[in-house]
Amino acid sequence: MVSRKSVITFGMVAIPIAMYTSTQDNDIHFNQLHKEDNSRIRYKKTCAHCGKEISTGDIVKGFEYDEGKYVVVTDEEIEKIKTEKEKSIQILHFAQLNQISPVYYNKTYQAAPEIGGEKAFELLRGALMAEQKIAIGKTVMGTKDTLMAIIPREDGILISTMFYADDIKELQKQYIKPEVSEQELNMAKTLINSMDTPFDSSKYKDEYQTRLRELIEAKISGKEVVAAESDGTGKVIDLMEALKASVEKAKKEKETA
Repeated sequence: MVSRKSVITFGMVAIPIAMYTSTQDNDIHFNQLHKEDNSRIRYKKTCAHCGKEISTGDIVKGFEYDEGKYVVVTDEEIEKIKTEKEKSIQILHFAQLNQISPVYYNKTYQAAPEIGGEKAFELLRGALMAEQKIAIGKTVMGTKDTLMAIIPREDGILISTMFYADDIKELQKQYIKPEVSEQELNMAKTLINSMDTPFDSSKYKDEYQTRLRELIEAKISGKEVVAAESDGTGKVIDLMEALKASVEKAKKEKETA
């Protein structure tokens, strides 16, 4: 499903693209019910003045410029004030990928070239990939300027919307750093290296959602809900002993795999 169409611009180059949402919601969702009779709880939109129930078609955007006084603004008027530049994704500059903290990334889209833009699209992707850089761009989405990161991949381009610096509370909470011995550090490195495998997203599943589905199926069929078994994790008593045990466990799991 195409989320939106746009144009990536930099210099005199214009690349028409389509942006596709790259994620989907697979979570189990619960409805709110009345405790007494299990009837569905529903919420109605009503007018604060006349009490009448309002449908979506009866709702307009309004800005309160004084107490109780509103000016109505239509979607057409909002769209009308956008310049051609603001309708496109204008590349502002290029940067190293590792210079940007992941906390700045918001929602990610997959980008694909529209007809006529394939060559320029591939040229941008290939050049960014070769230089190991990303592009920082800006466009208007909704009613605000939105920062975007254009990220090259082997098989295409990802576009991630970004937060502004003002949106981020604090990049790193400060803490008192305790002394770490060289032996402890080396053991931690060994543990990391023993668990080092290529990332494969297909290996990871939402196990809790699976158990939640099993709970729902058990409840539907009238079965008793059984408590999950403990995984045996507890408090760390001796850091070095815990690291050594973790290294041994990781080695055995790697050998088994």
